[in-house]
Amino acid sequence: MSQDSAAVPDAARKLAARRRREIVAVLLFSGGPIFESSIPLSVFGIDRQDAGVPRYRLLVCAGEDAPLRTTGGLELSAPYGLEAISRAGTVVVPAWRSITQAPPPAALDALRRAHEEGARIVGLCTGAFVLAAAGLLDGRPATTHWMYAPTLAKRYPSVHVDPRELFVDDGDVLTSAGTAAGIDLCLHIVRTDHGADAANALARRLVVPPRRTASDMGHQRYLDRSLPEEIGADPLAEVVAWALEHLHEQFDVETLAARAYMSRRTFDRRFRSLTGSAPLQWLITQRVLQAQRLLETSDYSVDEVAGRCGFRSPVALRGHFRRQLGASPAAYRAAYRARRPQNGGSEPALRPERAERPERERAALGAGSGERYSAAALAGHGLATAEAAEAGKPQSDAYASRLPESPVGRGAGRPVLPGQRERPVG
Repeated sequence: MSQDSAAVPDAARKLAARRRREIVAVLLFSGGPIFESSIPLSVFGIDRQDAGVPRYRLLVCAGEDAPLRTTGGLELSAPYGLEAISRAGTVVVPAWRSITQAPPPAALDALRRAHEEGARIVGLCTGAFVLAAAGLLDGRPATTHWMYAPTLAKRYPSVHVDPRELFVDDGDVLTSAGTAAGIDLCLHIVRTDHGADAANALARRLVVPPRRTASDMGHQRYLDRSLPEEIGADPLAEVVAWALEHLHEQFDVETLAARAYMSRRTFDRRFRSLTGSAPLQWLITQRVLQAQRLLETSDYSVDEVAGRCGFRSPVALRGHFRRQLGASPAAYRAAYRARRPQNGGSEPALRPERAERPERERAALGAGSGERYSAAALAGHGLATAEAAEAGKPQSDAYASRLPESPVGRGAGRPVLPGQRERPVG
């Protein structure tokens, strides 16, 4: 349960006298999604003392000039501006409108000031990009929506991005993964401030589980298979579909660029702009995801799975599989079958020709596809030497550029605790 950090930063800042922890400022921007924005408003803005939930005082602050337009064209009018943040001991950024845009400098200055004066700073989902832009995540573990994790790691290489966590508590700076994980983090804040009874009472009122973990959602061990919506109407969609249909073959990114009638450089740039991931990362992740499906739905040996996923050797499969999912292929299969018994063991595991294939538009974009790859490892799954040279560069999209060759965490399949900075995260 690495979302409950066991470590608090050594240089914990003392809360300024005018700030109080129970005063929560929620920073809203135009273009932010209404669901994420409503989470802290509901958790901290409604008086539920009759249910045993201590009361917070909510300050809804506009992070930029009005009007603030949100999902569906709704216009919001915040009662406070950035000046109100100076009174808050907790500042929440529920979302940011676009990962390609820079947040307003005035809002970043207000966040830095609040942090310097000891306030607790919280970023929900893409709100992590605002915290990172303010420099508050430098050298810290953090998480965000899995789809944007590669972009966050590439843009802010000093941030230790771990997309497998529902939320990460690093003491005075906290971040959560996508959408509903914001509820988990807000409940965690209530639990930290007022104890488990208060958090459980709030969870009952919200009709949500009081305490979820990444493994409860399959989030830690199963990478999501969605692609950004933008790619659906893009010419690259056909190339992506072809790649997914031919994962059993050994091809490289040069092959994909040729199919798109683009130079390698143009293809890389276009692919990154659509997915936030390098083509090489994406391709490796697809092969790992295909291996997951075969391990779950077939009785092929690990060696056979490696060949059917385009890896040149089972050693390459094991290395990438363990780095992305924290367990060996054999251990993953055993754990999966233990959770999903085949009708009491009477029905054998399905071979691929009997298993239902997922729709191509639901093909995976890897959440955990960011490790730095060696030339030897890349050669193991059929990618060209040029790919290996590029992948070894420090500026690759590697949110696990700090990954060891050994399994993640203290043991196979055990995640690293946020806050344990002496150990790699991701």
